[in-house]
Amino acid sequence: MTRTARSIVLLLATSLCALPIATFAETPTGRQIMEWVDERDDGDNGVSDMKMILIDKRGKERIREIRNFTKDKGEDNMSIMFFLSPADVKNTGFLSYDYDDPERDDDQWLYLPALKKTKRIAGGDKSGSFMGSDFTYADMSSRVLDHYEYTLLKEGEVNDTPVWIVEAIPNQKEIKETGYTKSVLFVRKDNHVVIRAKNWVKKGKRNKYMDATDLQLIDAIWVPTRLNMTTKKGSQTLHKTVIEISNVKFDQGLDEQMFSIRRLEKGL
Repeated sequence: MTRTARSIVLLLATSLCALPIATFAETPTGRQIMEWVDERDDGDNGVSDMKMILIDKRGKERIREIRNFTKDKGEDNMSIMFFLSPADVKNTGFLSYDYDDPERDDDQWLYLPALKKTKRIAGGDKSGSFMGSDFTYADMSSRVLDHYEYTLLKEGEVNDTPVWIVEAIPNQKEIKETGYTKSVLFVRKDNHVVIRAKNWVKKGKRNKYMDATDLQLIDAIWVPTRLNMTTKKGSQTLHKTVIEISNVKFDQGLDEQMFSIRRLEKGL
């Protein structure tokens, strides 16, 4: 290190030490917290297996097996998934382009092998159920930060883990697309993962409750490997979906051409 560089480092260190302690202890705003969530490393060129368990109000289960692929393209994200079983959904495919530009609507397509037809999911349809689950098509994309007003409600704990509790109020465009009029998000302080959420559904006086009940550190990336989404009306559970994620691998060198309608229709 040169004498000049050492002088700069020493000056910077001295200046930081002179700052009041409150500068480092300031409580972040709701917006700042959600920016940390948005900026969190979620991996690239990823491959994983998913098990989707659909549970009705009588406790009856239906299980679907899925293979999922994701890839970043600059600041945008592409994902494609193929249903492997059971027979009634086998070879169904879902392709999504999640754009970083807040003014650009995400693109989504669903391939239905029985009809040999690819359907583009319009913005007005994204609040609908994704393949009969409690997740919507909108849930399959990240939220646009600029479409929400965020407020830090308080700090708390989930299973002895410190969290920030943030209220998210969407604009009218987002309400129309997601079907949610408000959300309360529980964000872990240590890794900025949303591990719990309550969503107010516009229609039907229902709420949806999301819980990430299992997180694993894979290649230095925190991955939620078990997600529950429960739809309730008051205290009554109407339906529940559990997603279990396994065999997660990153840096798989996926070809960009894989994330195309042609590949969606071709299948695995």
